[in-house]
This record gives sequence, structure tokens and C-alpha cells, in this order.
Amino acid sequence: MSEIHSETSTHTAYVRTEMLPEQAPPITAAGPVKWVRENLFSSLGNGIMTILALYVIYYILSHMLGWVVMGIWDADSLSECREIRDGFIADGRWAEHTEVACWAVLGDRWHQLLFGFYPPEFYWRPILSLVIFGVALAPVLFDSVNRKMLILTILAPFICYFLLWGGSIWGPLVVAFGFVLGFACIKYGALPLGALLSTLAAILLPLLFWLFLAGPITGVLNSIAPIGLESVDSDDFGGFLLAFVIGAAGIILSMPLGVVLALGRQSDLFIINKFSVIFIEVIRGVPLIVWLFTASLLLNYFLPPSANFDLMLRVIIMVTLFSSAYIAEVIRGGLAALPRGQYEGADSLGLNYWQAMQLIILPQALKISIPGIVSSFIGLFKDTTLVVFVGLSDPIGFSNLIRATTDWNGIYWELFIFIGLCFFICCFGMSRYSQYLERKLATGHR
Repeated sequence: MSEIHSETSTHTAYVRTEMLPEQAPPITAAGPVKWVRENLFSSLGNGIMTILALYVIYYILSHMLGWVVMGIWDADSLSECREIRDGFIADGRWAEHTEVACWAVLGDRWHQLLFGFYPPEFYWRPILSLVIFGVALAPVLFDSVNRKMLILTILAPFICYFLLWGGSIWGPLVVAFGFVLGFACIKYGALPLGALLSTLAAILLPLLFWLFLAGPITGVLNSIAPIGLESVDSDDFGGFLLAFVIGAAGIILSMPLGVVLALGRQSDLFIINKFSVIFIEVIRGVPLIVWLFTASLLLNYFLPPSANFDLMLRVIIMVTLFSSAYIAEVIRGGLAALPRGQYEGADSLGLNYWQAMQLIILPQALKISIPGIVSSFIGLFKDTTLVVFVGLSDPIGFSNLIRATTDWNGIYWELFIFIGLCFFICCFGMSRYSQYLERKLATGHR
């Protein structure tokens, strides 16, 4: 008994009876050290790759950071930049053979890179158009914005066109009336004419109105009340203004056209199905640059000699058609991914074709297709630089014009870095919004 008591006393001597105060985890198990160990040096191979990557980053920054940060911002020409640099070297402020960027070219030619040859006294018009476009886009991109602002979304294309090109105010209003005719055919013609005939009427009636009646009506209204802004030719558009106009117009117009083509390719109607298939395959089978040359050169052979079809409008049409073919295939993938039960569910509710597409099928298909659609839009926006080959001066074209002058002959990197940075900001913004939309709609949990 005494032995058992002695053994129990020995064991209880090592049992703590009170709680210890909470302590922070070891430095290697939390905080930045833990992150570095897990992400940069989790294994021998990972550690070697991290060291190599750090050396490459150091090598690039050691050669570029000084060139970028110490750049000269105040000069009227490249030779003046070099004189300022040589002066600093002679004063001993900079080491021998120091090379710095000449950012002064951006301060001297920013207006050409942004607006092209657009008249400087009218710079407020593209700026106001950009503001209206951004405000009009808000209710489409964010559902927290008041839905009544969708009225501005519908009117924004006509307002922006009127501000950018100027001219009579009656032109955009008459064109808008053509869309009202098409909407009226869909809205009030479905019951007496049927879905197919009302759709065809909604397409043909506005086209006939624009071809034969819009011009005379605009002329009559303009003679009665000549209201408008001073006109600006399309040749004066350039730089990022040109890229934004072509890119935004192509993105906005190609989306509904792509939806129609995707539905047409899945249609059971023989003519509509084959027309959609042929259109998509032909457009996708030819490079965009070929279609741009077609818009620039070949269309003139099919137009009357007196016809004056604006080159910028032709390019917008070709870019829209090219992008719509890719958008159609992306949306068709979303339609194919939907289970058959969604179509059968729409039929069981007694919905007709357009109601089923509008309320059940297309919202789900578009939700699935968001990454592909945004990727196509980013590609379209970057492809606007190809218009330089048909005589339009996009940012790349204007960089060539700037370098052709005696003041800035020989400058390269500064212009290209600025242009690349502007394109990156726009494309990165679209990519981030796409990720935000995917998280919001939870596309992975249909």
C-alpha cells in the first residue's frame, strides 16, 4: 500500500493543475515567415526557382528602375533631353554613360496620342462622351445602380455619336426612330403575325427605313430646324480616341449579333441554321486584317461611284462582324452546356420560344460563357491596333507619326511603354470585372 501511494505521488508531481496563459505561435508557424516557407521555399526545387526568379527581377529592375525614375519630363525635343542629361553628367550629379528616359515626349504630344487630329477646341466633346458612356454602362455592369438609368444606357450611343461627329441632331434621332420601329414590330406584331414574321419584320422594316426614308426625312427636319454641332470628319479621329470608339462600338454591337447567330446555329429552321453556320465559319476562317483590307479597298468596287461610305464606319462594321462570329461560338458553348431539362422545363411552363430564351435559357448560358465573352472583348479591343494597316491612325500609328518628326526622331521605348500601359489598364479592368461577375453569379455552382 505504501508502495502504491509512493508511486501515485511521484506521477502527480508532474501534472499541472492551473492553465497556462495563451502565447503567440512560434515565428516559423505564423505570419510572413510561415508564408515565405510555404510559398517560396517549400522544397528544394521551389527554393532554387525562387532564388533564380529574385535574381531575374533584380537584374531587370537594376537596369530599368533608374532609367524610368530619373527620366526627363521637361524638354521640347529628344536632342534637348540629351543636352539636359549630358549637363547632369558634366555636373557630376549622374555617373558617366547614364541613360535616362525622355518622358517629355508624352507631355509634348499627349494630345495626339489621346485625340489624334481632333480639333483641340472640341476636346470637351470626346471627354463628355466618355463620361456619358461610363455613366450609361453603370446600370449594366452593377445591379445596385438605379434601373431607371437604363434609359440613359439606351440613349447613350446616339448621344455619344452626336457629340463625337457633330452635325445635325436630326440624324441620330431619325436613326433611333428606326430602332423604335423594330421594337414595335417585336412588341405588337408577335400576336397577329407570329414570332417568326414579327422577327423578320423587326429586321427588315428598320433597314428599309434607314435605306430609303432616313436621309430625306433628316434633310427635311434639318431645313426646318437646323440644330446641331460643328461636324468633325472621321479622318480627324486618332490615337486612343479611335481605339476606344472602334473597340466600344464593336463590343456593344457584336454582343446581340453574337447571341442571334448562336441561336440561329441551333435553330431547326434550315435556312436560318445554314446561314448562321456559313456566316460564322467564313468570318472565323479569314484573318481580321483581310476583312479590314476588304472594308478599305474591295467594298468601293461594289458601291456606286457617288457613294461616300465612311472608312471608319466600314471598319466598325467589319470588326463587329468578326467579333460576333467568335461571340456566337462562345455562347453556343454555353447553350450546349445546359441540361436538356432546362428546355423541357420551359416547355412545361407553356412559354414560347422567345420567352423561354429570355427568361430561362439565355441567362444561364450567358452566365456560363462570361470568361469566354470577356476574353473575346479583350482580344477585340487589342485588335483595334490593326486598323493602322488600312490608313487609320491608332496609337501605334501616331507613335510612328511622332517619331517621324525631327524633334522626336529616334525615340521608341517611352511611347511604346505609355501605349502598352494604357492598353494594360483597360484590359486588366475588363478582366477584373469578369472575375467580379463570376464570383457574384457563382458560375461554378449552377
